[in-house]
Amino acid sequence: MTQLGAAITPQGIRFAAWSSSARRLWVSMFDEQGNRELDRLELKPEGNGVHALFVSGLAAGTRYGFRADGDYAPERGLWFDPDKLLSDPYAVEIDRPYAYHWRLAARRNEGADTAPLMPKTVAKALPVAASVLPPLFRPGGLIYELNVRAFTKLHPDIPEAQRGTIAALAHPVIIEHLKKLGVSAVELMPVTASIDERHLPPLGLSNAWGYNPVTFMALDPRLAPGGLAELRDTVAALRQAGIGTILDLVFNHTGESDRLGPTLSLRGLDNQAYYRHLPDGRLVNDTGTGNTVACDQPVVRDMVLDTLRHFVRHAGVDGFRFDLAPVLGRVEGAFDTQAPLLKAMHEDTLLADRVLIAEPWDIGPDGYQLGNFQPPFLEWNDRYRDDARRFWRGDAGAVGVLATRLAGSSDVFAKAGQPASRTVNFIAAHDGMTLADIVRYERKHNEANGEQNRDGHNENLSWNNGVEGDADSAAIIRDRFDDQCALLATLFASRGTIMLTAGDEFGRTQKGNNNAYAQDNAITWLDWAGRDQALERYASALGMLRRAVPALSDTHFLTGEPTEASGIADVAWLTETGMPLAETDWNDPARHRLVMLLGDAGGGRLAVIVNGDRRQCVFTLPAREGCRWQPVIDTQPIDLARPLPGRSVHFMIEGRAAKGRAGKGS
Repeated sequence: MTQLGAAITPQGIRFAAWSSSARRLWVSMFDEQGNRELDRLELKPEGNGVHALFVSGLAAGTRYGFRADGDYAPERGLWFDPDKLLSDPYAVEIDRPYAYHWRLAARRNEGADTAPLMPKTVAKALPVAASVLPPLFRPGGLIYELNVRAFTKLHPDIPEAQRGTIAALAHPVIIEHLKKLGVSAVELMPVTASIDERHLPPLGLSNAWGYNPVTFMALDPRLAPGGLAELRDTVAALRQAGIGTILDLVFNHTGESDRLGPTLSLRGLDNQAYYRHLPDGRLVNDTGTGNTVACDQPVVRDMVLDTLRHFVRHAGVDGFRFDLAPVLGRVEGAFDTQAPLLKAMHEDTLLADRVLIAEPWDIGPDGYQLGNFQPPFLEWNDRYRDDARRFWRGDAGAVGVLATRLAGSSDVFAKAGQPASRTVNFIAAHDGMTLADIVRYERKHNEANGEQNRDGHNENLSWNNGVEGDADSAAIIRDRFDDQCALLATLFASRGTIMLTAGDEFGRTQKGNNNAYAQDNAITWLDWAGRDQALERYASALGMLRRAVPALSDTHFLTGEPTEASGIADVAWLTETGMPLAETDWNDPARHRLVMLLGDAGGGRLAVIVNGDRRQCVFTLPAREGCRWQPVIDTQPIDLARPLPGRSVHFMIEGRAAKGRAGKGS
């Protein structure tokens, strides 16, 4: 397809945009401040929907936007209005953030020219692409999900001017923190430019997460004041420290929202082509945001692929996480694992080795697609999240499904003989309660969002340990600490890729808010000064353990069969008495204890001891001649006695705990 966007040459700039139904398109050019329109030139049809014009004498830095004219009939999906200045869908830089104004959503002839309200696209000469390096991240590693602005906004060691930016992630103090946790890759919540939902400004709120893009390549100038170079340099600094970078991208919808939303880019160029519609002309809403991008349209498919290539070629990222990923695989509304866009990602020479992670659900028909994406896609596993929480909440009959989750969720991912799990295990993510809030709030507390606590999920599978919210009781504080340690230990002991959300390693709280997307304030900003350093040390020890024990980061499903290298079973499931779990044990609704005994290729064993009961218990581990058990991680000190040769060894484990014991040759 013909190159779209602004192509800079020594002689000038070629502007090109696509529309299958506009009768006329223009490029508007603005002064250096982006405030005054200097010229408006009509693009010429070149066939196949492409409209283009070469303008001599222009150079990099030119500020511009598009305009389009044609029928205006919103009831038929036609929104042409030349008074609406439109961002270039292929913009790689804009000169200011988007800001919602009612005139952006006004009907034709009712809102006047929107150019004063819109960022201007900046024509940018991209650097010559360096050789693309292979991804650092490998399945089984630790992904660290973070909100760029909230992560360092309050960090005392980051220069104030740099706080809340992408560049702050390259600061030595941040890299040191990531390495201490054993982070394999950071996953950046959306860093492309987005716009606030129209109901937020009247409430004095703004979108803090960024899941409301306008176009797909241009970075948010508040997060990346240094533009694409800032992202590229940060990715390089992280890579030098052995840490990959994954971008969370939103291709399922845009901030143009429903029929009452603003006209900013795609809607004004060709609403019928870029978005999916019902037979009666209404916008499809498989995303819950008012519109759904038509990823089965060739022009959209090309734009998505060009975006991915752009960030690999010019920023060097390891890969991508796709928000509401089933939308990318919908063909005429139905999800298809062989959808052209998904196949093209696998087959593209530049993208074939990239890390691809699906959020495998949307709210459309058959929108829950966990386990159905094709390799090499990894998938967020919400069943892991829910089952781990249920077990530690104390729900009956949860021990069997916890073992399945610890072992890689073969019930979800062992399809068509796949030997390895594609799960991304997590206890908490950006949406929902934080890890600390899971154990201190039984109910959501979203009043600050301005929707009378109606938004967000009502069921969080959380518990408060006796008091809702803050507590003065030392016993409750200790119980909450132990519960967080148990949840973290469960995560780090699980097969497959694991994900930790920034701040959960040191007890971040959102005061029970489980939908803090509109809280660009202390509710979401990480409190580095007040962090729980004991919990942070424990999380770091877990990270070191996971890196040191290959059996933990392995992604192959556990079978219970001996490995060729050592002759030791890859896993044995034991009761607290050291005996194999029988069918009656697995089905006992009152059981909250088990031991996962992992074998490794070197002949060693790791016992993951899980006591989900409130009562302490003596656990018995089997002994082997010439070997001994020793603790590798714990929340409480335990006096260990050396076992007699050939005899079992006993450990007193406190209630609500997950511990690690390693057996090695003496």
